[in-house]
Amino acid sequence: MKTHDEVDVKISGAVLTRAQAKANVQHLPDFDFDDSLFEGGKIRPRKSRSQKRFEKKLNLMSPEATDFVGMKHGNISDLQKEDKDFKPLFARVTQSKDKLFGEKSQFIVDNNVLYMAEGEQKRLVVPVICRPLVMQLAHTVPWAGHLGRHKTYLRAASRFYWPSMYTDIQKYCAVCPTCQKTCPTRKSDRVLLQPLPVISTPFRRIAMDIVGPLVKSSSGHEYILVVCDYATRFPEAFPLRTITAPTVVRALVQLFSRVGIPDEILTDQGTNFTSRLMQLFYKHLGISAIRTTPYHPQTDGLVERFNQTLKKMLQKFVDDTGKDWDRWLPFLLFAYREVPQASTGF
Repeated sequence: MKTHDEVDVKISGAVLTRAQAKANVQHLPDFDFDDSLFEGGKIRPRKSRSQKRFEKKLNLMSPEATDFVGMKHGNISDLQKEDKDFKPLFARVTQSKDKLFGEKSQFIVDNNVLYMAEGEQKRLVVPVICRPLVMQLAHTVPWAGHLGRHKTYLRAASRFYWPSMYTDIQKYCAVCPTCQKTCPTRKSDRVLLQPLPVISTPFRRIAMDIVGPLVKSSSGHEYILVVCDYATRFPEAFPLRTITAPTVVRALVQLFSRVGIPDEILTDQGTNFTSRLMQLFYKHLGISAIRTTPYHPQTDGLVERFNQTLKKMLQKFVDDTGKDWDRWLPFLLFAYREVPQASTGF
């Protein structure tokens, strides 16, 4: 595990891939490790994943709390004036109101609080002492979903500003204990994938897949029906008790009532997707069924990639029993949808 001080320590209980385990063995010294985590700046590992802790987080850290990172106007103003980076800037803007970054970007003081203004957007200038809390709100809480550095930066940068913001968030995400335990090392594709024709109309083509069986939740759910739109990358997920064709049809009716009926649906060769009932359902709605090649999930790469992301996000928030995973789905879907997609730009 890496910290802000670049200290390598052993992660007790972490699940490693075969490649990671092989790499670790090659670098093991001939003495025992101390399993404790060295302090890295202000990063502290979570002590518990209990339901009580997360419910307390939700009560204390609503999305509205990010407006002033949990502080009153007076507190944030005093901290800005005391911060070594912003103290001279605060005085200069207050006295002369210079446009320091050209015509499009400038610092302004509103209600005795320093902001970075870009057009109509106004972002709070964050002093050093408040930055860990901002990064926590943008990365570790349930509606942030422990997403990667780029999406975490986009979420934070929509409301806040400080110099070297992207670099700080990149380091914060790199040393996140939860992410290091649950995110395996990514490998490049061994073969080139054959892309499907580009779709520009939202929900004209969707892909769907089943995740599971998972640990049976307290509500009796064991599976997730995952649906992704090819044009917008918009994901949807339905917790299911069974994966029979009638259950899948009922979930699709809910989806179609909100987004409309697609022209094409891409699925694997599962019997719940190829059954007689599904064929009649497609026929009555005028939907063309596209099937993946057997034992070749890369054909449905969009939904398969989201499945991996969703499972990693769930790993970071479920309790010790794993039976509350369906309760976190709405929060994690919100976290994924809120930030722009790199491939689409929105």
